[in-house]
Amino acid sequence: MPLYRPPSEGNNLIIQVTLGCSFNQCSFCSMYREKTYTQRPLEAIFQDIHQAATQWPEAHRVFLADGDALSLPTASLTAILQKLNSALPHLTRITCYATPSNILRKPTEALKQLRQQGLKLIYLGIESGSNLILKKITKGATQKSIATAMTKAHDAGLKVSGTVILGLGGTTHWQAHIDGTIELLNQAPITYLSTLQLYLDEGVIEAFHQKFGEPFTMPDDNAILQEQIRLISGLNPPRPIIFRSSHASNALALAGTLPKERGKLLKQLHEALDGQRQLRPKYLRGL
Repeated sequence: MPLYRPPSEGNNLIIQVTLGCSFNQCSFCSMYREKTYTQRPLEAIFQDIHQAATQWPEAHRVFLADGDALSLPTASLTAILQKLNSALPHLTRITCYATPSNILRKPTEALKQLRQQGLKLIYLGIESGSNLILKKITKGATQKSIATAMTKAHDAGLKVSGTVILGLGGTTHWQAHIDGTIELLNQAPITYLSTLQLYLDEGVIEAFHQKFGEPFTMPDDNAILQEQIRLISGLNPPRPIIFRSSHASNALALAGTLPKERGKLLKQLHEALDGQRQLRPKYLRGL
């Protein structure tokens, strides 16, 4: 602990194959500050799988934790996937977090091999498509590298669930943040897209402001809604996207398919701006 997983994995079996995050330098993220990145021994992982299969033999979905299980060598990941398939007869899907660099480091054939063994979806922290913002948050990626990673994963048969963080540009660079993200998402294939709303843990605030390189003002809820409006208005993706902003950090929960349901989503956003739709109370928000 602490153990993090996507909201959609809340009811699924979690097997911890790594500890922490191999990059762990994103200025906004406090998730793995207390952990040293470690690749767990295969024997320990296999023991966890055996114990889980004994206690929950009907488990049909598995999430591989921690921050970026795809950093494991392909041979190790293949062995883990094979062990899960043999131990859990009802298994239908295996997922994990991934970073752009981890995807790019693996040959396409290796990604295809992992897909054949049951890894069907990866969760990718896009955060922003703006090179300016990506540099300011020390993401360790560019718009081009993220787009290339998304395309590579798609070509290997993997579904990609990406997250964008509203508010990362502050009140000064919000348009650059959103416009760069639109540019990225309109060129690279993605299956699921979710937005989160920026929240800075006390432990990272000072470093975040220092790395941002200039005064940063956190946008209020109305400004965040304007970012969401600009994002949804500009998205014309190469294939339909299942869109969600249901994460607990968001002021407004949205769900729809883009671009088909763009009008519905924009209507809800404008209703929220006009005070006709209630926002999530701040005491109910969090990561």
